[in-house]
Amino acid sequence: MAKENKIKIWIHIAELKPLELSVDPKDEPLFRNAEKNVNNLWEKWMRSFGSSRSSEEVMAMVAFQFARLYLQSYEDNASVNKLLAAFEQRLDEIVIKV
Repeated sequence: MAKENKIKIWIHIAELKPLELSVDPKDEPLFRNAEKNVNNLWEKWMRSFGSSRSSEEVMAMVAFQFARLYLQSYEDNASVNKLLAAFEQRLDEIVIKV
C-alpha cells in the first residue's frame, strides 16, 4: 500500500516513550485495541507484582504472554484448517458418489 494512504498514530505502552507508527486507517482500531490490551495486562500485573518486579520485568512477562497466546492461536488455527481440509475432502467424496 502506498505511503500516502497511511496515517501516523502514537502508541503509548506502559512507562515507555510513545511509539510513532504509520498505519492504514482501517487498521487503527486493531492497533488501539492491542495498545489497550497490553496496557491493561501490564497495569494489572504491576499491581500484583510491582513490589517484587521492575516495570521492565513485568513488560517482559506481558510480551511473553502475548507471544504464547499468538503461538497457541496459530497452532489452533492450523488444527482447524487441517480438520476443515479433511472434512472438505470427505464431503467431496460423498458428493461425487451421489
